[in-house]
Amino acid sequence: MIKNDLFLRALNNETVERPPVWMMRQAGRYLPEFRALRDKYDFFTRCQTPELAAEITVQPIRIVKPDAAILFSDILVVPQAMNIEVLMKESVGPFLPNPIRSAKDVEQVIVPDVNETLGYVFDAIKLTKEMLNDEVPLIGFAGSPWTIFCYAVEGKGSKSFDTAKGFCFSQPEAAHALLQKITDTTIAYLKEKVKAGVNAVQIFDSWGGMLSPVDYQEFSWQYINQIVEALAPETKVIVFGKGCWFALNDMAKSKASALGVDWTCSARNARYLSGGKITLQGNFDPSRLLSPIPTIKKMVHQMIDEFGKDNYIVNLGHGILPNIPVDHAKAFIDAVKEYGK
Repeated sequence: MIKNDLFLRALNNETVERPPVWMMRQAGRYLPEFRALRDKYDFFTRCQTPELAAEITVQPIRIVKPDAAILFSDILVVPQAMNIEVLMKESVGPFLPNPIRSAKDVEQVIVPDVNETLGYVFDAIKLTKEMLNDEVPLIGFAGSPWTIFCYAVEGKGSKSFDTAKGFCFSQPEAAHALLQKITDTTIAYLKEKVKAGVNAVQIFDSWGGMLSPVDYQEFSWQYINQIVEALAPETKVIVFGKGCWFALNDMAKSKASALGVDWTCSARNARYLSGGKITLQGNFDPSRLLSPIPTIKKMVHQMIDEFGKDNYIVNLGHGILPNIPVDHAKAFIDAVKEYGK
């Protein structure tokens, strides 16, 4: 039994004394302990070495003490497993030397045996579970098929992903074939994560907001929903679409247990659009962690008042920024723990 199961109770729509809290990208560069390992080992070495991934996952549990851990990994380990080369360039981010631009390129992409190609992730989960010793739940994650597709076609990060969108609109058959391959791989990957011991999974649709509501249905949501349908019988699924407030209503009708909300959507609108019953997660602006500590605490309490303490998981509206002082991250977590006292 997990000693602090607040996060799981919130996903179960149970009444809680206070909402649970964790932070997207909480195992990250704002922590000096993380930077020490980053200076020693390159990015994918850290992802692919279970001992390192487990240590990085557990760091924030010791230091800022959130109510859930999220496995240190990256959404781009999935395309790597699918025969798509992915490099991580310092200060540039992900770089794919051979982006997918044609139906022929799509044919070269494989749906792998995830145990062969991603076994190191499952090993990292088992090791992390040992280190956590049932203190808090562990979250596994994957990128949405559309978000992975964006990187695979664009070849790097982008402000608008016009090349990826253009591929969908000019070669829809090839685009759907690639999206389906990513979806099939992601379902197999997340199912193995559950077997390895994660207590919930989150799907990150980082670039969903790049699409119009109509295109979102065709090129993103239908594939996310396949993943939700496949995983919901086995675990709790959180869906986070950045900039996807327009899809909250459809998402709420799915088998997802919770929906992430970014900081551009108010609590009131998120509750209204999602029908008012489903657990919501979010949505503190990550830059706001640069505010003075008393301001952070006041704003966190206001945010909880607006969402309501039940059916709610406190989080940021996107990943924590590298320049956030550790005591500010801790103040964010502590403010939630002090709520109502």
